[in-house]
Amino acid sequence: MMDEHEFQKRCDEAFEALSKRLAEAGDAHGFDVESGSGKLEIEFDDDDSTRFVISPQTPVRQIWISALTTSFKLGWSDAANAFVLEKTGENLNQLMSRILSEQLGERVEV
Repeated sequence: MMDEHEFQKRCDEAFEALSKRLAEAGDAHGFDVESGSGKLEIEFDDDDSTRFVISPQTPVRQIWISALTTSFKLGWSDAANAFVLEKTGENLNQLMSRILSEQLGERVEV
């Protein structure tokens, strides 16, 4: 398992890149992205006030995404050089594209 410093570095890089990509996708598809307290939140303008939360979980060296009534837990993959959802093999951007597309009912590319 990577040490905390290495995890934080990789997580910060992933969050910075994801934040930019989500902001662009949000402009195109009508959702808001907020960052703060070390996490990202995606807010949708729907009747349910739906919100996705993306947060680092330092003790277990994972990124967790709470979305679509599910908790997605991504760990670092040296082979992919990215945070990956082990169950599907999707990296962070691929997973976000899929769950945003499911939420909005239209193709979203992150």
